[in-house]
Amino acid sequence: MIQQFRSINPLNIILLIGIAIALRIGIFMNLPQQISFEFMEPFARLLIDIPLQSAFSPFGNVIVALVILITQALIFNKIINSYGLLGKPTFLPALLYVTTGSLLTPFLLLSPTLICNFLILWMIEKFLSVYKRAEVSSVMFDLGMLVALGTLIYFPFISMLPLMWISLIIFRPFNWREWIGAIIGFITIFFFLAVYYYWNDSLGKFNEIWLPLATRFPANLRINRFDYLVLIPVAIILVLGFFQLQKNFFRSVVQLRKSFQLLFFMFIIGLASYYLKQNLVLYHFLICAPPAAALMAYYFLYSNTRWLYESLYFILVGSIIYFQIF
Repeated sequence: MIQQFRSINPLNIILLIGIAIALRIGIFMNLPQQISFEFMEPFARLLIDIPLQSAFSPFGNVIVALVILITQALIFNKIINSYGLLGKPTFLPALLYVTTGSLLTPFLLLSPTLICNFLILWMIEKFLSVYKRAEVSSVMFDLGMLVALGTLIYFPFISMLPLMWISLIIFRPFNWREWIGAIIGFITIFFFLAVYYYWNDSLGKFNEIWLPLATRFPANLRINRFDYLVLIPVAIILVLGFFQLQKNFFRSVVQLRKSFQLLFFMFIIGLASYYLKQNLVLYHFLICAPPAAALMAYYFLYSNTRWLYESLYFILVGSIIYFQIF
C-alpha cells in the first residue's frame, strides 16, 4: 500500500477514499444514537449562531466528517508537494493525513477541530510562503486574523498565536513591523467582536472569553487504555521518521529544514494546548494531524526496508479498525 502511494497516480484518489471508509468500519457498525456538534464557541454564538447541533443524523455526521477529511487530505497533499517539503512528488501526505485523522473514534465525527484544520492548512501554506517573500507584514496580519477566526470556532486554537512569531524567528531576520502585524490581525477580529458585544449590551461578558487562559495546567490526562494502545504504532513511526529526517537533515535544502522545525513546534503547541479546554475531549488532538502526517510521510517515503514500513502501516490501520470495533 505504501509503495502505491509513493508516486502520484490518479488511482490513488480512489484508493484513498476506500481506505478512509475502511477506517470507519467500526463506527458504521456501532453508530451512536445521537451526536451533538457545536460549530462555534459559546461566546461567538452571539455574533453567529449556526444551528448545526441537530442538522445531521449520526450517519450523516460521519459521512460529512469523512468528506471534509478527504478534502483536507487532498489540500494538504497539494501544499506539501507544491513547496517540495518531502523532496519529491508523492501521495503519501494525503494517505497519512487520512490515517492520523482516523486514529480515535472522536476524530471520525464532526468537531470544531476538524473545521479548524482548514485554517491550519491555510496557515501552513502561508508559513511556507514566508521564506521566499521579500515582505511578509501582510502575511502575518492575515495569519493573525486566521488564528482569531479559529479561536471563535475552538478557543484552544489561540495557542497558535505564538507560532506566528516562532515562524518569524525560524524564517526571517527580525523586523518589528512583521511581529506587530500578527498581533494587529488577531486584535482586529476581537475588536469587532467587542463592538458587537457593546451593541448588544453584553460587554461585561466579553472578559469571560479569556477565562480559560487562567486555567491551571492539569497534572494528568485521562485517556482510555485502548486509545494508548492505538497510539503505539503512531509513536514508533514518528520516532523512525525523526531519525530518518535527522539522517538527511544537513543534506536537505535550508527551506526544508526550517519547514520541519516549524511543523515540530506546531505539533508541540497543539499537544500542549489541551489545557485551554475546560472539558477536554479527545477530538482536540486532531489539530496535531497535519504536522504528524508530514513527518510520517517523510519516513514512509525515504525508508528502504519495504517489509518494515508496509508492516508498520498495516499494523497501524489494523489497530485503528480493531479498537473501533472492540
